[in-house]
Amino acid sequence: MALWGGRFSTGPDEAFKQFNDSLPFDYQLAEQDIIGSVAWAGALEQVNVLSSDEHKELVSALYELLEEVKADPTAVATSGAEDIHSHVEAALIEKVGDLAKKLHTGRSRNDQVATDFRLWCRDTADHILKAIAQLKAEFVALAERELGTILPGYTHLQRAQPVLFSHWCMAYVEMLERDESRLQDAKARMNYCPLGSGALAGTAYPIDRQALAQGLGFTGATKNSLDGVSDRDFVVELLSCASISMIHLSRMSEDLIFYNSGEAGFIELADNVTSGSSLMPQKKNPDALELIRGKTGRVFGAFSAMMMTLKALPLAYNKDMQEDKEGIFDAMPTWLACIHMAQACIKGVKVKGERTLAAAKGGHANATELADYLVVKGVPFREGHHIVGVLVQLAISEGKTLEELSLDQYKSVSDVFENDVYPVLEIDACIKARQALGGTSIEQVTGAIKAAKKNNR
Repeated sequence: MALWGGRFSTGPDEAFKQFNDSLPFDYQLAEQDIIGSVAWAGALEQVNVLSSDEHKELVSALYELLEEVKADPTAVATSGAEDIHSHVEAALIEKVGDLAKKLHTGRSRNDQVATDFRLWCRDTADHILKAIAQLKAEFVALAERELGTILPGYTHLQRAQPVLFSHWCMAYVEMLERDESRLQDAKARMNYCPLGSGALAGTAYPIDRQALAQGLGFTGATKNSLDGVSDRDFVVELLSCASISMIHLSRMSEDLIFYNSGEAGFIELADNVTSGSSLMPQKKNPDALELIRGKTGRVFGAFSAMMMTLKALPLAYNKDMQEDKEGIFDAMPTWLACIHMAQACIKGVKVKGERTLAAAKGGHANATELADYLVVKGVPFREGHHIVGVLVQLAISEGKTLEELSLDQYKSVSDVFENDVYPVLEIDACIKARQALGGTSIEQVTGAIKAAKKNNR
């Protein structure tokens, strides 16, 4: 029987029931709904709606139901109830009879679902924070293994300046730390309890909402009942966090797909994150990385859909808000799976240091060092930039690197050049020169690795 059936002379037809019912997806809130109900039973006992014996009987039945749900969560989805709240109430009635009907006193499905959903989002955020920490640790471990390996750095997908491969690793650690920080902030903002807000106007019973909130692990209770039942900012924030993080994972994937290509040949991915071709026996495709890149759009879609659902809703609760769940129920596990898969990819990466070094030496990537050399000699940077551009043209015309040009060729462009130019052009010197905070020198990268390990404890 529907929880709202008394007002209606006939029930919904089957098409409307299928259109309206949310149990096929909100069954995922079963544990949170039961935990919230245990807390509400305690609050009702404190205001003498439930006797001590009634409270004990209800709580015992709820915990029994919780164990059943944990044993087979998906069984809930096929019970035929309208939503998870209806299912839990019906299951409780089977266990304790009419006593179960007292549990909904002073409570609405509006504040109930808002509480369940925050609990689910908070639990999910904790799982994702743990996964991000593990991925960060994998990047740091790779940075330690490859410390000293030189990689061409790119802008516009053109070789720009040499960097340490470890510096590349630590760039993604920085991104992941921002992802972590955003998610922690979102979790802190969502951690307020709407239970006791009723349908929209607040409960008529003298419930101690602060104690109720703290008993459920919340920082406190929400301060306005209208906002408490209709706020879904926490869903938008979580999906925003997921979307930004997926941008980072997608960029990482794109880098590694390119590095793994035959054209670059900088890395080899492990067999456990790649697949072959049904036609071409030689192929080893970076499927895990391509799927991360592809699933990014899926998470973006959930974020966009949530904002469109909320953008014109009047206060307080509206049935539109039932659409808040399916997107995030898909996006959060997708995000989590992508983090885990990224970790597997990074763990198994084999870096081909000789290829990365050869590429870093090509493309005249030490041209900036040559301009800096001229600055040290007193040449204004803009003039030095032009001089080096002329020398690059000369080197290209002769099929040489900058360090292969003779001193006479250097002097033909500028008399400032001396034999001391050649040590400046060595690739190790290019790396070592980047000593300022955030640079790619061994010292700076080593410091970044140490800091990241300390922060990730």
